[in-house]
Amino acid sequence: MMENRLSEVSVAQAVTEIQENIAQVCAACGRPADSVTLMAVTKTVPPERVNEAVDAGISFLGENRAQEMLSKYDQYKKENVQIHFIGHLQSNKVRQIIDKVTMIQSLDSLSLAGEIQRQCEKHNKEMDCLVEVNIGSELTKSGVAPEQLEDFIRQAAVFSRLHIQGIMAIPPVCESQLELERNFSRLHELFIDIKAKNVDNVAMKILSMGMSGDYMTAIKHGSTMVRLGTVLFGRRAYGNP
Repeated sequence: MMENRLSEVSVAQAVTEIQENIAQVCAACGRPADSVTLMAVTKTVPPERVNEAVDAGISFLGENRAQEMLSKYDQYKKENVQIHFIGHLQSNKVRQIIDKVTMIQSLDSLSLAGEIQRQCEKHNKEMDCLVEVNIGSELTKSGVAPEQLEDFIRQAAVFSRLHIQGIMAIPPVCESQLELERNFSRLHELFIDIKAKNVDNVAMKILSMGMSGDYMTAIKHGSTMVRLGTVLFGRRAYGNP
């Protein structure tokens, strides 16, 4: 419903409606509205539209592609804004973004962890990370398999410049609402289980799940960060940068 109206409403109006939806779902779950962070996903969105979202109160931006991020970075309003990298990240791209992002949400291999460590050492900084979980065990998607998640996190936590803050996931396309809810529920279980392990250098503060079509369901199942693009900016025009 809201997607069909996006051509008629401003980004600021979309932000207001989304925040109202988040507050309603949180209230129904007995959670405070501020327990969920709203991230604007900027893929193919012109910088001026992104800045409209920032003006409307968005303080977290999600970037999918290094080249696109670099082309738009200088045009963003960045005061009190955090930029997270949320797309698949090749090791050879880490050096391009390391000084421009505050978190990498798509940590999915130890080789990537090692490169982040090396680049952080070069830039004398540290990097918060989320581990990407391939909850559907899809061959076409990146991410750590659920059954390997704890071992992976323990190994990645050894890298001193990385600080694992939680997990991120994109569930597979589901044939039913029940299947979607099972995936979100499983992710929440993994999040809680690993949090209870109290692994050194692992905080498990963020469960990043939920996008435009399912963010309210994700919040119902414990998401603390939703990553929204279409419902905020309108349908993507892939001819853009």
